[in-house]
Amino acid sequence: MLIVIAILLLVFVLSPALGIAVVALAVAFEAAEIVFWRRVLRRHRVATGAEAMAGETAVVVERCDPEGTVRVRGEIWRARCEAGATPGERVRIASVDGLTLEVSPIEKRGTEKGPG
Repeated sequence: MLIVIAILLLVFVLSPALGIAVVALAVAFEAAEIVFWRRVLRRHRVATGAEAMAGETAVVVERCDPEGTVRVRGEIWRARCEAGATPGERVRIASVDGLTLEVSPIEKRGTEKGPG
């Protein structure tokens, strides 16, 4: 966009020598911007697809004993949990097998009741 503005200034407003300098500066700025964004975006790869779900947490919707359903990212998925899980329980996704998620319960911390 900056290059377009520089060319319009060259054609309609500025003298030819100054206009060429402005266009050259705009081209250099745009090139630097491209290099900058390529370097920034190279560090932040987007994970997509079912395979990227491994390691995420899900909430059990229908009892998994050993098969049931879970909600992850707002979607309902079939799930298999060998240890079993009850509705409302949080589980961790271990892997994806077709359209079925292999899940395991997340250990609950601090649930032991003390005296009193």
